Amino acid sequence: MHPAFSVIFLTTLIGAGQGLFLALVTGQLYAIARFLPTQVDQFYAIGSLVALILLIVGLLASFFHLGHPERAWRAATKWRTSWLAREVIVLPIVMALVFAYGAVHWLGWTMPLFQVGELLKVDATLLLGLMGTIASFALFVCTAMVYGGVRFIQEWHTPLTVANFLFLGAASGFMLAAAYSAYIGNPLVTFFGTWAVILTLAGLASRAAHLIRNAKLKHRSSVQTAIGIRHTAIAQKAQGATGGSFNTREFFHGQSQSTIEMMRRIFLIVVFPIPIVLIGAAYITASPTLPILAFIIQYFGLIAERWSFFAEAKHPQNLYYQSVA
Repeated sequence: MHPAFSVIFLTTLIGAGQGLFLALVTGQLYAIARFLPTQVDQFYAIGSLVALILLIVGLLASFFHLGHPERAWRAATKWRTSWLAREVIVLPIVMALVFAYGAVHWLGWTMPLFQVGELLKVDATLLLGLMGTIASFALFVCTAMVYGGVRFIQEWHTPLTVANFLFLGAASGFMLAAAYSAYIGNPLVTFFGTWAVILTLAGLASRAAHLIRNAKLKHRSSVQTAIGIRHTAIAQKAQGATGGSFNTREFFHGQSQSTIEMMRRIFLIVVFPIPIVLIGAAYITASPTLPILAFIIQYFGLIAERWSFFAEAKHPQNLYYQSVA
């Protein structure tokens, strides 16, 4: 498939935004349980603002992939059958909950609404955080299933696609939370950094399993099935036209196999070991810049990972449109 950078930025930016929001809520829950020191409301409010900006920029990036952006709202009407429609519906819900979570913290509306047991005091921020968490997980699933639900692209049609989007998005979000904490001198760098490493390792296991699975795939379609001729020796000499077309541009990346393999090696190094090493070094040196560098490097690696995700997918139509006369 052709890796459209608008979609690459959409999926990586909203993934980091969702992950950052999940990190903030996780930190609040740990503070409620008294495993972490309680943070001021401004910490959660500014963090939510950053998460919201990432979600908005990711949404805006997606419009560059549309032929008629003014008709984008129509996608939501097919929510019964389309994962894209569900994503279009869930994304604004996540954005609204992230905004509300940050706004309530900023305004200091943290008086308990009711109490559960003797210790748990439930306020509006906790309720909004839990609802936002559920919505964020739903958005991860919807975004991943836009691709994982395509049965005829076998490289995508696997539960590992959902796992990859979830783990990698959450890892980048927790890495950003560690960078945010380091930037403002907050002591939660170690907490967020540790979770970022755990999620990065989970993403490595999931993505490696995905690559191994795809390397062993036996495609159901062939040149014979593409043209309806069962002869065993068929060699395509032309695609039926003397130049490119929508089919050759939109469904094929046009890069060599060596380029795809190079991008795979790049993201396997840049997304996983380098950020983990930088976070570990930040623990030892107490450096405020290494967590920030770890997030930046990992995010650029995720761009390469998402490019590879699209490029490694073999659309069946390319069995026919694979050469130009």
